[in-house]
Amino acid sequence: MNEIERKFLVKGDFMPHVVSSTHIAQGYLSSVAERTVRVRVRGDKGYLTIKGRSSDDGLSRYEWEKEIPAGEACELLKLCEGGVIDKTRHIIPCGRHTWEVDVFHGENEGLVMAEIELSDTCEEFEKPEWIADEVTGDKRYYNSYISSHPYSRW
Repeated sequence: MNEIERKFLVKGDFMPHVVSSTHIAQGYLSSVAERTVRVRVRGDKGYLTIKGRSSDDGLSRYEWEKEIPAGEACELLKLCEGGVIDKTRHIIPCGRHTWEVDVFHGENEGLVMAEIELSDTCEEFEKPEWIADEVTGDKRYYNSYISSHPYSRW
């Protein structure tokens, strides 16, 4: 149940490589450093996710996720602290991995980030030409942070 992922800013045109896209609305019931409790509506499905504290390098942390009815997730979004994040997630296969590129909307308009999940912190992966600076471990780019500190106000 340990999640290992790296995050990067995106530059250039990644859209020709997209194989699917989904709208996501997500908010945080708790966003303290020790744990975050996230509610997400992704397409027609709802999810409740609990994540533990990130490792010092920001590469890994405990993650537990449970699918819940989308209607219940929509109701829980009304209880979230800060703002609800509005984004479109694009899926891009690349080599042995899959990149998830999030294009943010609303108050986070202009922010585009890519994530790749790995099985090991030292695992090698192919970096497409549209990948820019790595922001793994930079708390400003955590979704829990931008929900209450929108990118448009930086």
